[in-house]
Amino acid sequence: MIHTRDYEIEDEARVRDLVRTHGWATLVSVADDGAPVASHLPVLLEETPPGEPMSLLGHVGRPDEVLHRLDSGRESLLIVQGPHGYVSPGWYDMAPAVPTWNYVAVHLHCTVELLGPEESYAILSDTVDRYESVMPDPVRLPRVEEYARRIAPGAAGFRLRVTRWQGKAKLSQDKPRAVADRVVAALESDPHHAQPALAAEMRAELGRRSDGSGHSAAGGVTGGAA
Repeated sequence: MIHTRDYEIEDEARVRDLVRTHGWATLVSVADDGAPVASHLPVLLEETPPGEPMSLLGHVGRPDEVLHRLDSGRESLLIVQGPHGYVSPGWYDMAPAVPTWNYVAVHLHCTVELLGPEESYAILSDTVDRYESVMPDPVRLPRVEEYARRIAPGAAGFRLRVTRWQGKAKLSQDKPRAVADRVVAALESDPHHAQPALAAEMRAELGRRSDGSGHSAAGGVTGGAA
């Protein structure tokens, strides 16, 4: 990840919130032949007691668990990307200026525990509940259990135990407050490049600046160097 210190995320609670809110992730492992393997999948944050390492649950479609060697005990990398978007220099009202891309992202280095059929089914059910809960007529697995049970063996559930992490929030921290405010306003309303969720992240970052808590910039690593 980019090494600019001002963009580092220090607070693990912020990382947990990112995983809860943006649960679509990329799992990267090294295959037996040394080639990288990547899968895109939903993950759920396990609510572990305070002080315990982060733990996540997820599933892949078979045979991806074989490609990733999820039963090998090897370390894998999980990338969770939050809001992101293009930032036009035309929004700055200053010159010279060039475009950039603002974003929030976390790299989670994890050991993997492959789970059995019933635990895998529970992960599938919890994942459905996570996203169906906001629907007007939620379709949960018990409602289609016969069909769900029939296709569930095509997925392999796993638990990711986080050994260390690195997070970055690149949110125009290098710009004067007035410029950052203009970027926020554009991200809320621009007809082509609006990203309201990214604007909300920037507003929160500006709030941390104004209350003296800084840029959340120190370390950004748990359980070792990243």
